[in-house]
Amino acid sequence: MKKMIFTALLALPFAASAVPLQADPAHSTAGFAVKHMKVTTVRGQFDKFTSTLDFNEQDPSKSSVTADIDATSIDTHQEGRDKHLKSAEFFDVAKYPTITFKSTKWQKAGDGFKVTGDLTMHGVTKP
Repeated sequence: MKKMIFTALLALPFAASAVPLQADPAHSTAGFAVKHMKVTTVRGQFDKFTSTLDFNEQDPSKSSVTADIDATSIDTHQEGRDKHLKSAEFFDVAKYPTITFKSTKWQKAGDGFKVTGDLTMHGVTKP
């Protein structure tokens, strides 16, 4: 499996109390970038996903975020490539239709936070 970098831009306001917040699909993106033949970078996104942020303002290290991505909704703006990525050779969406992320650690980083967690893709979970 090739290494991919996933980014999720979630427009979620931080609440004063620990209230779980859902991503607003109109202001959120679940995307990726992967090098192709060491020359170009292929970018794409998943059009269907859900995420929940449970932010603890008093102790951010106790915060959590989860995301469920519908792998069948992949969009690289190339229909042929998308069909290939959905095949058993890559995501195998017939067998593994969902990609999940669950945070395991939150750390203060400048004005924001560094969030690490477990990504499950194609039936394999990795930090």
